[in-house]
Amino acid sequence: MAGNLSGFFRLKPGDLDGAAAAVRPDIDRDALVAALRAYHVDLGTLDKTVENLLTRLAHPASRVVVTGQQAGALTGPAYSVHKGADAALLARQLDHDDTPVVAVYWIASQDHDAAEVASTTLLDLSETLHHLTFDLAEGRPIGRLPWTAGFTAQSMALLDAFDAPAEHVQEVRARFHEAMDAGGSYADVFARLIHGLLGGSGLLVLDPLHPALARLMAPALARELRSPLTSSERIEAAAARLEQEGFVPQLRRPAGATNLFIEEDDGLRRLLRVDGRDLTTDTRRYTTGDLLALLDADPTRVTPAAGLRPIVQDTLLPTLAFVVGPGEIAYGAELQDVYPLHGVQQPLLWPRLSVTWLEPNVARLLGRLDATAAQVQADPEGVLGRSLAGERGAASLSQTTLTSLETQLWQLTDEITALDPTLAGAAEKTRTRTLARVERLQTLGVRALARQENDRSGQLTRLKAHLLPHGTPQEREMNFLTYLLKHGETPLHMMLRLPAGFRGELMIP
Repeated sequence: MAGNLSGFFRLKPGDLDGAAAAVRPDIDRDALVAALRAYHVDLGTLDKTVENLLTRLAHPASRVVVTGQQAGALTGPAYSVHKGADAALLARQLDHDDTPVVAVYWIASQDHDAAEVASTTLLDLSETLHHLTFDLAEGRPIGRLPWTAGFTAQSMALLDAFDAPAEHVQEVRARFHEAMDAGGSYADVFARLIHGLLGGSGLLVLDPLHPALARLMAPALARELRSPLTSSERIEAAAARLEQEGFVPQLRRPAGATNLFIEEDDGLRRLLRVDGRDLTTDTRRYTTGDLLALLDADPTRVTPAAGLRPIVQDTLLPTLAFVVGPGEIAYGAELQDVYPLHGVQQPLLWPRLSVTWLEPNVARLLGRLDATAAQVQADPEGVLGRSLAGERGAASLSQTTLTSLETQLWQLTDEITALDPTLAGAAEKTRTRTLARVERLQTLGVRALARQENDRSGQLTRLKAHLLPHGTPQEREMNFLTYLLKHGETPLHMMLRLPAGFRGELMIP
Protein backbone atom coordinates (compact mmCIF):
# COMPACT_ATOMS: atom_id res chain seq x y z
CA MET A 1 0.00 0.00 0.00
CA ALA A 2 1.48 3.36 -1.04
CA GLY A 3 1.85 6.09 1.56
CA ASN A 4 0.95 9.78 1.48
CA LEU A 5 2.46 12.07 -1.17
CA SER A 6 1.56 15.34 0.55
CA GLY A 7 4.97 15.64 2.18
CA PHE A 8 6.68 15.67 -1.22
CA PHE A 9 5.14 18.99 -2.30
CA ARG A 10 5.49 22.41 -0.76
CA LEU A 11 1.84 23.27 -1.25
CA LYS A 12 -1.34 21.29 -0.85
CA PRO A 13 -3.47 20.73 -3.98
CA GLY A 14 -5.43 23.85 -4.91
CA ASP A 15 -3.64 26.16 -2.43
CA LEU A 16 -3.66 29.21 -4.67
CA ASP A 17 -3.33 31.62 -1.74
CA GLY A 18 -0.17 29.91 -0.55
CA ALA A 19 1.16 29.92 -4.10
CA ALA A 20 0.53 33.64 -4.54
CA ALA A 21 2.27 34.50 -1.28
CA ALA A 22 5.46 32.74 -2.34
CA VAL A 23 6.01 34.39 -5.75
CA ARG A 24 9.50 35.91 -5.87
CA PRO A 25 9.45 39.71 -5.72
CA ASP A 26 12.96 40.05 -7.23
CA ILE A 27 12.22 38.77 -10.76
CA ASP A 28 13.56 41.25 -13.30
CA ARG A 29 10.29 41.74 -15.12
CA ASP A 30 11.64 44.47 -17.40
CA ALA A 31 14.36 42.15 -18.69
CA LEU A 32 11.86 39.31 -19.05
CA VAL A 33 9.42 41.46 -21.00
CA ALA A 34 12.18 42.77 -23.27
CA ALA A 35 13.34 39.23 -24.04
CA LEU A 36 9.80 38.02 -24.72
CA ARG A 37 9.17 40.99 -26.99
CA ALA A 38 12.34 40.19 -28.95
CA TYR A 39 11.20 36.57 -29.27
CA HIS A 40 7.73 37.51 -30.54
CA VAL A 41 9.24 39.98 -33.01
CA ASP A 42 11.41 37.20 -34.43
CA LEU A 43 8.48 34.76 -34.40
CA GLY A 44 6.27 37.29 -36.21
CA THR A 45 3.56 37.23 -33.53
CA LEU A 46 4.00 40.61 -31.82
CA ASP A 47 0.39 41.73 -32.18
CA LYS A 48 -1.74 43.99 -29.96
CA THR A 49 -2.77 41.08 -27.74
CA VAL A 50 0.84 40.13 -27.07
CA GLU A 51 1.77 43.75 -26.35
CA ASN A 52 -1.09 43.98 -23.85
CA LEU A 53 0.06 40.79 -22.13
CA LEU A 54 3.63 42.05 -21.98
CA THR A 55 2.43 45.31 -20.43
CA ARG A 56 0.60 43.35 -17.75
CA LEU A 57 3.63 41.13 -17.18
CA ALA A 58 5.78 44.24 -16.65
CA HIS A 59 3.65 45.21 -13.62
CA PRO A 60 5.81 44.86 -10.46
CA ALA A 61 3.24 42.54 -8.84
CA SER A 62 2.57 40.38 -11.90
CA ARG A 63 2.44 36.60 -11.67
CA VAL A 64 2.45 33.79 -14.16
CA VAL A 65 0.50 30.58 -14.70
CA VAL A 66 2.87 28.50 -16.79
CA THR A 67 2.47 25.29 -18.69
CA GLY A 68 4.53 23.62 -21.37
CA GLN A 69 4.91 20.77 -23.78
CA GLN A 70 7.14 19.39 -26.48
CA ALA A 71 6.68 20.89 -29.92
CA GLY A 72 4.48 18.15 -31.37
CA ALA A 73 3.53 17.76 -35.02
CA LEU A 74 0.78 20.26 -35.97
CA THR A 75 0.28 20.92 -32.18
CA GLY A 76 0.65 17.21 -31.30
CA PRO A 77 -1.86 15.30 -29.16
CA ALA A 78 -4.93 17.18 -27.97
CA TYR A 79 -3.67 17.51 -24.40
CA SER A 80 -0.95 19.88 -25.69
CA VAL A 81 -3.72 22.35 -26.53
CA HIS A 82 -5.72 21.45 -23.41
CA LYS A 83 -2.76 22.44 -21.21
CA GLY A 84 -2.46 25.83 -22.86
CA ALA A 85 -6.19 26.45 -22.57
CA ASP A 86 -6.11 25.54 -18.87
CA ALA A 87 -3.24 27.96 -18.20
CA ALA A 88 -5.26 30.71 -19.88
CA LEU A 89 -8.42 29.78 -17.94
CA LEU A 90 -6.63 29.71 -14.58
CA ALA A 91 -4.82 32.99 -15.28
CA ARG A 92 -8.14 34.60 -16.19
CA GLN A 93 -9.66 33.32 -12.93
CA LEU A 94 -6.82 34.77 -10.81
CA ASP A 95 -6.17 38.00 -12.71
CA HIS A 96 -6.68 41.38 -11.00
CA ASP A 97 -5.68 44.88 -12.04
CA ASP A 98 -3.37 45.30 -9.04
CA THR A 99 -1.91 41.78 -9.37
CA PRO A 100 -2.02 40.83 -13.05
CA VAL A 101 -1.76 37.13 -13.88
CA VAL A 102 -0.48 36.11 -17.32
CA ALA A 103 -0.53 32.64 -18.89
CA VAL A 104 2.71 31.38 -20.46
CA TYR A 105 3.29 28.33 -22.68
CA TRP A 106 6.86 27.04 -22.37
CA ILE A 107 7.76 25.24 -25.59
CA ALA A 108 10.19 22.42 -24.89
CA SER A 109 12.36 23.32 -27.88
CA GLN A 110 15.52 22.13 -26.10
CA ASP A 111 14.27 18.54 -26.08
CA HIS A 112 16.05 16.25 -28.54
CA ASP A 113 13.74 13.22 -28.75
CA ALA A 114 12.51 13.62 -32.33
CA ALA A 115 10.50 10.39 -32.26
CA GLU A 116 8.17 11.86 -29.63
CA VAL A 117 7.22 14.89 -31.73
CA ALA A 118 7.42 13.67 -35.33
CA SER A 119 3.91 12.20 -35.70
CA THR A 120 0.28 13.05 -35.17
CA THR A 121 -3.15 11.46 -35.77
CA LEU A 122 -6.39 13.00 -37.08
CA LEU A 123 -9.81 11.41 -37.78
CA ASP A 124 -12.06 12.64 -40.58
CA LEU A 125 -15.80 12.40 -41.16
CA SER A 126 -15.40 9.13 -43.06
CA GLU A 127 -13.77 7.79 -39.87
CA THR A 128 -10.45 7.42 -41.66
CA LEU A 129 -7.47 7.85 -39.36
CA HIS A 130 -4.78 10.01 -40.93
CA HIS A 131 -1.34 9.48 -39.38
CA LEU A 132 1.21 12.08 -40.42
CA THR A 133 4.94 11.64 -39.71
CA PHE A 134 7.70 14.16 -40.41
CA ASP A 135 11.27 13.00 -41.03
CA LEU A 136 13.18 14.61 -38.15
CA ALA A 137 16.85 14.20 -37.31
CA GLU A 138 17.44 12.47 -33.98
CA GLY A 139 19.62 13.87 -31.23
CA ARG A 140 19.41 17.57 -32.09
CA PRO A 141 17.24 20.02 -30.12
CA ILE A 142 13.83 20.33 -31.78
CA GLY A 143 14.26 24.09 -31.83
CA ARG A 144 17.31 23.66 -34.10
CA LEU A 145 15.49 21.58 -36.72
CA PRO A 146 14.37 23.73 -39.67
CA TRP A 147 10.81 23.66 -40.88
CA THR A 148 10.99 22.61 -44.54
CA ALA A 149 8.88 23.14 -47.63
CA GLY A 150 8.43 19.39 -47.65
CA PHE A 151 6.80 19.49 -44.22
CA THR A 152 4.41 22.17 -45.46
CA ALA A 153 3.57 20.06 -48.52
CA GLN A 154 2.84 17.03 -46.29
CA SER A 155 0.55 19.14 -44.10
CA MET A 156 -1.38 20.54 -47.04
CA ALA A 157 -1.69 17.08 -48.60
CA LEU A 158 -3.27 15.85 -45.38
CA LEU A 159 -5.86 18.63 -45.62
CA ASP A 160 -6.51 17.75 -49.27
CA ALA A 161 -7.29 14.15 -48.28
CA PHE A 162 -9.28 14.99 -45.15
CA ASP A 163 -13.05 14.47 -45.38
CA ALA A 164 -14.58 17.51 -43.64
CA PRO A 165 -16.66 20.58 -44.55
CA ALA A 166 -14.74 22.71 -47.04
CA GLU A 167 -15.14 25.92 -45.03
CA HIS A 168 -13.62 24.36 -41.91
CA VAL A 169 -10.75 22.83 -43.87
CA GLN A 170 -10.08 26.24 -45.38
CA GLU A 171 -9.93 27.84 -41.92
CA VAL A 172 -7.35 25.30 -40.76
CA ARG A 173 -5.43 25.70 -44.02
CA ALA A 174 -5.20 29.42 -43.28
CA ARG A 175 -3.83 28.61 -39.82
CA PHE A 176 -1.22 26.37 -41.41
CA HIS A 177 -0.12 29.02 -43.87
CA GLU A 178 0.18 31.62 -41.12
CA ALA A 179 2.31 29.27 -39.03
CA MET A 180 4.38 27.67 -41.78
CA ASP A 181 5.00 30.28 -44.43
CA ALA A 182 7.22 32.33 -42.12
CA GLY A 183 9.58 29.36 -41.83
CA GLY A 184 12.01 29.12 -38.94
CA SER A 185 12.34 26.01 -36.83
CA TYR A 186 10.03 23.09 -36.18
CA ALA A 187 9.38 24.62 -32.73
CA ASP A 188 8.57 28.01 -34.33
CA VAL A 189 5.74 26.47 -36.37
CA PHE A 190 4.37 24.77 -33.24
CA ALA A 191 4.58 28.10 -31.38
CA ARG A 192 2.69 29.97 -34.09
CA LEU A 193 -0.04 27.33 -34.18
CA ILE A 194 -0.48 27.49 -30.39
CA HIS A 195 -0.42 31.29 -30.56
CA GLY A 196 -3.05 31.24 -33.28
CA LEU A 197 -5.33 28.99 -31.23
CA LEU A 198 -4.88 30.49 -27.77
CA GLY A 199 -3.04 33.79 -28.03
CA GLY A 200 -6.32 35.68 -28.21
CA SER A 201 -7.33 34.09 -24.89
CA GLY A 202 -4.31 35.49 -23.10
CA LEU A 203 -1.59 32.89 -23.63
CA LEU A 204 2.02 33.95 -24.30
CA VAL A 205 4.27 31.42 -26.02
CA LEU A 206 7.92 31.21 -24.88
CA ASP A 207 10.85 29.40 -26.49
CA PRO A 208 13.79 28.94 -24.08
CA LEU A 209 16.19 28.50 -27.02
CA HIS A 210 15.65 32.09 -28.12
CA PRO A 211 18.98 33.86 -27.37
CA ALA A 212 17.42 36.73 -25.40
CA LEU A 213 15.52 34.34 -23.10
CA ALA A 214 18.42 31.89 -22.83
CA ARG A 215 20.64 34.75 -21.62
CA LEU A 216 18.30 35.34 -18.68
CA MET A 217 18.45 31.66 -17.69
CA ALA A 218 22.24 31.45 -17.84
CA PRO A 219 22.82 32.38 -14.15
CA ALA A 220 20.80 29.36 -12.98
CA LEU A 221 22.73 27.07 -15.32
CA ALA A 222 26.03 28.55 -14.12
CA ARG A 223 25.07 27.81 -10.51
CA GLU A 224 24.31 24.25 -11.50
CA LEU A 225 27.66 23.89 -13.29
CA ARG A 226 29.54 24.98 -10.17
CA SER A 227 27.91 22.22 -8.12
CA PRO A 228 26.81 19.76 -10.79
CA LEU A 229 25.80 16.78 -8.63
CA THR A 230 23.96 18.47 -5.77
CA SER A 231 20.60 18.58 -7.53
CA SER A 232 21.00 14.96 -8.65
CA GLU A 233 21.76 13.91 -5.07
CA ARG A 234 18.61 15.64 -3.82
CA ILE A 235 16.51 13.99 -6.50
CA GLU A 236 17.90 10.58 -5.54
CA ALA A 237 17.23 11.28 -1.85
CA ALA A 238 13.61 12.10 -2.72
CA ALA A 239 13.42 8.93 -4.82
CA ALA A 240 14.56 6.87 -1.83
CA ARG A 241 11.89 8.46 0.38
CA LEU A 242 9.24 7.75 -2.25
CA GLU A 243 10.26 4.10 -2.33
CA GLN A 244 10.00 3.93 1.46
CA GLU A 245 6.43 5.22 1.14
CA GLY A 246 5.57 2.56 -1.41
CA PHE A 247 5.78 4.69 -4.56
CA VAL A 248 7.82 4.11 -7.71
CA PRO A 249 10.02 7.16 -8.45
CA GLN A 250 9.62 8.47 -11.99
CA LEU A 251 12.92 10.35 -12.09
CA ARG A 252 16.30 8.77 -11.32
CA ARG A 253 19.80 10.18 -11.57
CA PRO A 254 22.46 7.48 -12.04
CA ALA A 255 25.82 7.90 -10.33
CA GLY A 256 27.73 10.78 -11.90
CA ALA A 257 24.78 12.06 -13.98
CA THR A 258 24.11 15.79 -13.79
CA ASN A 259 20.89 17.61 -14.66
CA LEU A 260 22.55 19.37 -17.59
CA PHE A 261 22.89 18.75 -21.31
CA ILE A 262 25.34 20.33 -23.71
CA GLU A 263 24.81 20.84 -27.42
CA GLU A 264 28.17 19.86 -28.85
CA ASP A 265 29.92 21.03 -31.99
CA ASP A 266 28.25 18.31 -34.10
CA GLY A 267 24.83 19.70 -33.15
CA LEU A 268 23.86 16.75 -30.95
CA ARG A 269 22.63 17.26 -27.39
CA ARG A 270 24.36 15.05 -24.81
CA LEU A 271 24.11 14.59 -21.06
CA LEU A 272 26.96 15.88 -18.93
CA ARG A 273 28.44 13.52 -16.33
CA VAL A 274 30.97 14.14 -13.58
CA ASP A 275 34.27 12.28 -13.89
CA GLY A 276 36.74 13.38 -11.25
CA ARG A 277 37.22 17.14 -11.52
CA ASP A 278 35.90 17.30 -15.08
CA LEU A 279 32.54 16.92 -16.79
CA THR A 280 32.24 14.55 -19.72
CA THR A 281 29.94 13.44 -22.49
CA ASP A 282 30.24 10.36 -24.66
CA THR A 283 32.64 12.28 -26.91
CA ARG A 284 34.85 14.64 -24.86
CA ARG A 285 35.87 16.15 -21.52
CA TYR A 286 35.24 19.67 -20.24
CA THR A 287 36.46 21.64 -17.27
CA THR A 288 33.95 23.72 -15.37
CA GLY A 289 35.73 26.76 -16.77
CA ASP A 290 35.24 25.49 -20.33
CA LEU A 291 31.51 25.13 -19.79
CA LEU A 292 31.09 28.46 -18.03
CA ALA A 293 32.88 30.14 -20.94
CA LEU A 294 30.63 28.33 -23.44
CA LEU A 295 27.56 29.33 -21.45
CA ASP A 296 28.69 32.95 -21.52
CA ALA A 297 29.44 32.86 -25.25
CA ASP A 298 26.24 31.02 -26.26
CA PRO A 299 23.75 30.34 -23.42
CA THR A 300 21.51 28.30 -25.73
CA ARG A 301 24.01 25.42 -25.81
CA VAL A 302 23.80 24.43 -22.12
CA THR A 303 20.29 23.24 -21.28
CA PRO A 304 18.51 21.63 -18.30
CA ALA A 305 17.45 17.99 -18.01
CA ALA A 306 13.99 17.04 -16.70
CA GLY A 307 15.16 17.29 -13.09
CA LEU A 308 16.18 20.92 -13.52
CA ARG A 309 13.93 22.33 -16.24
CA PRO A 310 11.06 23.41 -13.94
CA ILE A 311 13.51 25.12 -11.60
CA VAL A 312 15.16 27.05 -14.44
CA GLN A 313 11.68 28.00 -15.64
CA ASP A 314 10.82 29.41 -12.22
CA THR A 315 14.05 31.40 -11.91
CA LEU A 316 12.98 33.19 -15.09
CA LEU A 317 9.24 33.63 -14.40
CA PRO A 318 7.24 34.89 -11.40
CA THR A 319 5.42 31.54 -11.30
CA LEU A 320 2.25 31.26 -9.24
CA ALA A 321 1.09 27.90 -10.63
CA PHE A 322 2.44 25.28 -13.01
CA VAL A 323 -0.22 23.46 -15.08
CA VAL A 324 1.01 19.89 -15.41
CA GLY A 325 0.05 16.41 -16.54
CA PRO A 326 0.26 13.23 -14.46
CA GLY A 327 3.87 12.49 -15.43
CA GLU A 328 5.01 15.98 -14.49
CA ILE A 329 3.29 15.69 -11.10
CA ALA A 330 5.25 12.48 -10.53
CA TYR A 331 8.48 14.31 -11.38
CA GLY A 332 7.47 17.22 -9.17
CA ALA A 333 7.34 14.93 -6.14
CA GLU A 334 11.13 14.63 -6.39
CA LEU A 335 12.01 18.30 -6.98
CA GLN A 336 10.90 20.19 -3.87
CA ASP A 337 14.41 20.17 -2.39
CA VAL A 338 16.09 21.17 -5.67
CA TYR A 339 14.34 24.55 -5.82
CA PRO A 340 16.17 26.10 -2.81
CA LEU A 341 19.52 25.49 -4.55
CA HIS A 342 18.47 28.30 -6.90
CA GLY A 343 16.75 30.60 -4.43
CA VAL A 344 13.20 29.72 -5.46
CA GLN A 345 10.33 27.72 -4.01
CA GLN A 346 8.30 25.08 -5.78
CA PRO A 347 5.09 26.63 -7.16
CA LEU A 348 1.66 25.09 -6.97
CA LEU A 349 1.30 22.14 -9.33
CA TRP A 350 -2.12 22.40 -10.97
CA PRO A 351 -3.42 19.20 -12.68
CA ARG A 352 -4.24 20.10 -16.25
CA LEU A 353 -7.66 20.26 -17.80
CA SER A 354 -8.63 16.95 -19.38
CA VAL A 355 -11.29 16.63 -22.08
CA THR A 356 -12.57 13.65 -24.03
CA TRP A 357 -14.39 15.04 -27.06
CA LEU A 358 -17.63 13.31 -28.04
CA GLU A 359 -18.86 13.90 -31.55
CA PRO A 360 -22.61 13.47 -32.06
CA ASN A 361 -22.47 9.95 -33.54
CA VAL A 362 -20.24 8.72 -30.70
CA ALA A 363 -22.41 10.36 -28.05
CA ARG A 364 -25.47 8.60 -29.46
CA LEU A 365 -23.68 5.25 -29.49
CA LEU A 366 -22.48 5.70 -25.91
CA GLY A 367 -26.06 6.52 -24.92
CA ARG A 368 -27.32 3.27 -26.44
CA LEU A 369 -24.59 1.36 -24.64
CA ASP A 370 -25.30 3.22 -21.37
CA ALA A 371 -21.55 3.77 -21.04
CA THR A 372 -19.06 6.60 -20.62
CA ALA A 373 -16.09 7.26 -22.85
CA ALA A 374 -13.79 6.35 -19.95
CA GLN A 375 -15.47 2.95 -19.63
CA VAL A 376 -15.02 2.31 -23.34
CA GLN A 377 -11.36 3.37 -23.20
CA ALA A 378 -10.78 0.95 -20.33
CA ASP A 379 -12.58 -2.04 -21.91
CA PRO A 380 -14.16 -1.40 -25.33
CA GLU A 381 -15.01 -5.05 -26.07
CA GLY A 382 -16.46 -5.54 -22.61
CA VAL A 383 -18.70 -2.46 -22.82
CA LEU A 384 -20.16 -3.45 -26.19
CA GLY A 385 -20.41 -7.14 -25.34
CA ARG A 386 -22.17 -6.58 -22.00
CA SER A 387 -24.64 -4.22 -23.64
CA LEU A 388 -25.41 -6.82 -26.31
CA ALA A 389 -25.74 -9.56 -23.69
CA GLY A 390 -28.29 -7.43 -21.86
CA GLU A 391 -30.24 -6.72 -25.03
CA ARG A 392 -30.33 -10.41 -25.95
CA GLY A 393 -31.12 -11.66 -22.47
CA ALA A 394 -27.94 -13.73 -22.27
CA ALA A 395 -28.28 -14.52 -18.58
CA SER A 396 -25.18 -16.71 -18.56
CA LEU A 397 -23.04 -13.60 -19.19
CA SER A 398 -24.63 -11.34 -16.56
CA GLN A 399 -23.15 -10.12 -13.30
CA THR A 400 -26.35 -11.30 -11.62
CA THR A 401 -25.57 -14.88 -12.64
CA LEU A 402 -22.00 -14.58 -11.36
CA THR A 403 -23.19 -13.09 -8.05
CA SER A 404 -25.74 -15.87 -7.64
CA LEU A 405 -23.08 -18.50 -8.30
CA GLU A 406 -20.76 -16.85 -5.78
CA THR A 407 -23.51 -16.96 -3.13
CA GLN A 408 -24.15 -20.64 -3.79
CA LEU A 409 -20.45 -21.47 -3.61
CA TRP A 410 -20.11 -19.63 -0.30
CA GLN A 411 -23.00 -21.64 1.09
CA LEU A 412 -21.45 -24.87 -0.20
CA THR A 413 -18.07 -23.96 1.29
CA ASP A 414 -19.60 -23.14 4.67
CA GLU A 415 -21.57 -26.38 4.76
CA ILE A 416 -18.57 -28.54 3.82
CA THR A 417 -16.35 -26.75 6.35
CA ALA A 418 -18.98 -27.32 9.06
CA LEU A 419 -19.00 -31.04 8.29
CA ASP A 420 -15.22 -31.36 8.27
CA PRO A 421 -13.01 -28.33 9.17
CA THR A 422 -10.00 -30.00 7.55
CA LEU A 423 -11.68 -29.47 4.17
CA ALA A 424 -11.85 -25.65 4.60
CA GLY A 425 -8.72 -24.96 2.54
CA ALA A 426 -9.72 -27.24 -0.32
CA ALA A 427 -13.26 -25.85 -0.34
CA GLU A 428 -11.96 -22.26 -0.47
CA LYS A 429 -9.58 -23.06 -3.35
CA THR A 430 -12.40 -24.74 -5.26
CA ARG A 431 -14.67 -21.72 -4.74
CA THR A 432 -12.01 -19.23 -5.82
CA ARG A 433 -10.96 -21.22 -8.89
CA THR A 434 -14.53 -21.91 -9.98
CA LEU A 435 -15.47 -18.24 -9.80
CA ALA A 436 -12.33 -17.20 -11.65
CA ARG A 437 -12.93 -19.74 -14.42
CA VAL A 438 -16.59 -18.83 -14.83
CA GLU A 439 -15.71 -15.13 -14.87
CA ARG A 440 -13.08 -15.86 -17.52
CA LEU A 441 -15.65 -17.76 -19.60
CA GLN A 442 -18.07 -14.84 -19.28
CA THR A 443 -15.37 -12.44 -20.44
CA LEU A 444 -14.65 -14.60 -23.48
CA GLY A 445 -18.36 -14.82 -24.25
CA VAL A 446 -18.81 -11.05 -23.95
CA ARG A 447 -15.85 -10.38 -26.24
CA ALA A 448 -17.17 -12.90 -28.77
CA LEU A 449 -20.48 -11.01 -28.88
CA ALA A 450 -18.60 -7.74 -29.41
CA ARG A 451 -16.54 -9.17 -32.27
CA GLN A 452 -19.61 -10.62 -33.96
CA GLU A 453 -21.42 -7.29 -33.73
CA ASN A 454 -18.36 -5.43 -34.99
CA ASP A 455 -18.16 -7.72 -38.00
CA ARG A 456 -21.78 -6.82 -38.74
CA SER A 457 -21.94 -3.10 -37.90
CA GLY A 458 -18.40 -1.85 -37.21
CA GLN A 459 -19.49 -0.35 -33.86
CA LEU A 460 -16.37 -1.43 -32.02
CA THR A 461 -14.06 -0.16 -34.75
CA ARG A 462 -15.89 3.19 -34.70
CA LEU A 463 -15.64 3.56 -30.93
CA LYS A 464 -11.96 2.73 -30.94
CA ALA A 465 -11.20 5.13 -33.78
CA HIS A 466 -12.78 8.00 -31.84
CA LEU A 467 -11.85 7.14 -28.27
CA LEU A 468 -8.80 4.85 -28.56
CA PRO A 469 -7.00 5.78 -31.79
CA HIS A 470 -4.10 3.37 -32.28
CA GLY A 471 -4.94 1.91 -28.88
CA THR A 472 -4.20 5.15 -27.01
CA PRO A 473 -6.75 7.27 -25.08
CA GLN A 474 -8.07 10.04 -27.29
CA GLU A 475 -6.42 13.14 -25.84
CA ARG A 476 -3.00 11.46 -25.76
CA GLU A 477 -3.10 10.60 -29.49
CA MET A 478 -5.73 12.59 -31.39
CA ASN A 479 -4.75 16.02 -32.66
CA PHE A 480 -7.07 18.80 -31.45
CA LEU A 481 -7.27 20.14 -35.00
CA THR A 482 -9.38 17.07 -35.82
CA TYR A 483 -12.33 18.79 -34.18
CA LEU A 484 -11.75 22.20 -35.77
CA LEU A 485 -11.60 20.55 -39.20
CA LYS A 486 -14.96 18.86 -38.71
CA HIS A 487 -16.81 21.34 -36.49
CA GLY A 488 -15.19 24.72 -37.02
CA GLU A 489 -14.33 26.93 -34.05
CA THR A 490 -17.07 25.47 -31.82
CA PRO A 491 -14.84 23.06 -29.85
CA LEU A 492 -12.28 25.82 -29.20
CA HIS A 493 -14.98 28.15 -27.89
CA MET A 494 -16.44 25.35 -25.75
CA MET A 495 -13.07 24.63 -24.19
CA LEU A 496 -12.37 28.27 -23.40
CA ARG A 497 -15.66 28.54 -21.49
CA LEU A 498 -14.77 25.68 -19.12
CA PRO A 499 -13.71 26.17 -15.50
CA ALA A 500 -9.98 25.82 -14.94
CA GLY A 501 -9.04 22.25 -14.10
CA PHE A 502 -12.11 20.72 -15.76
CA ARG A 503 -12.00 16.95 -16.22
CA GLY A 504 -14.65 15.14 -18.19
CA GLU A 505 -16.41 14.53 -21.49
CA LEU A 506 -17.72 17.25 -23.80
CA MET A 507 -20.27 16.60 -26.50
CA ILE A 508 -19.79 18.68 -29.64
CA PRO A 509 -23.23 19.82 -30.87
